[in-house]
Amino acid sequence: MIMSFAGTHTALVTPFRDGRFDESAFRSLIEDQIAGGITGIVPVGTTGESPTLNYEEHNEVIRVAIEAVAGRCHVIAGTGSNATSEAITLTQDAERMGATAALVVAPYYNKPSQEGLFRHYQAIAAAVKFPIILYSIPGRCGVEIGVETTARLAGTCRNITAIKEAGGSVERVSALRAAVPAEFEILSGDDSLTLPFLAAGAVGVISVASNIIPKEVRDMVALWQMGDTAGAQAMHHRYYPLFKDLFIEPNPVPTKFALALRGKMLAEVRLPLCEMSGANEARLRATLAAL
Repeated sequence: MIMSFAGTHTALVTPFRDGRFDESAFRSLIEDQIAGGITGIVPVGTTGESPTLNYEEHNEVIRVAIEAVAGRCHVIAGTGSNATSEAITLTQDAERMGATAALVVAPYYNKPSQEGLFRHYQAIAAAVKFPIILYSIPGRCGVEIGVETTARLAGTCRNITAIKEAGGSVERVSALRAAVPAEFEILSGDDSLTLPFLAAGAVGVISVASNIIPKEVRDMVALWQMGDTAGAQAMHHRYYPLFKDLFIEPNPVPTKFALALRGKMLAEVRLPLCEMSGANEARLRATLAAL
């Protein structure tokens, strides 16, 4: 039976204190997620500032996440790289540590062809047994995992079972849904588009906003799944300003600022990211206060 990732998964931030991984704040954040009824967590994805973590830190964050969760929800480890060999090693490490699945972003910067993308993911899938979730985010990677490539991977690699779609196009969700097997799952990668994506055939979200409002994002998705479209729409409209304002500066800078306002962690990020401008801080404060 294929494992389902329907529901709400949180793309977790990685808390820092004085330049180092803040394990205590991270564990507390995970407890808040589980209390909010989240389906799963995603450590060391884009929101987890994975490009700034060294190899040892990367695996340490995943290890702590798995230990803290203790089987209470999915742990989908971010293991992507623009070098196939490195992605294989990180994915094997995550499987060995006990992660539920791996989220593997498209190779960035080197802009492979669709055939190169296919071979990249095929090699990773062949190196492990647990589920792999593709991650297409062309705005960051400079390359999109094509619809035909996704369908080819779904039909060729039994453990490639889902895609996180962050291309900003509802039409692409419809195209994917028509091209891939019925059991292959599509997850929204954009909070502001989760509801339209669900309407087009997605089954859930890997969310940034649920770092701050896990129960609310979980409830919005659950309402849709239960057929309460009006209830889901009402929650979407209520939280839409937050969904947008968490991206007024590069992710996860606004999310960390919001969590710091609640005393959950420091707002510290690693260069080349930096703190928010004063004007954007004021805007996000006002949005949070309105909620």
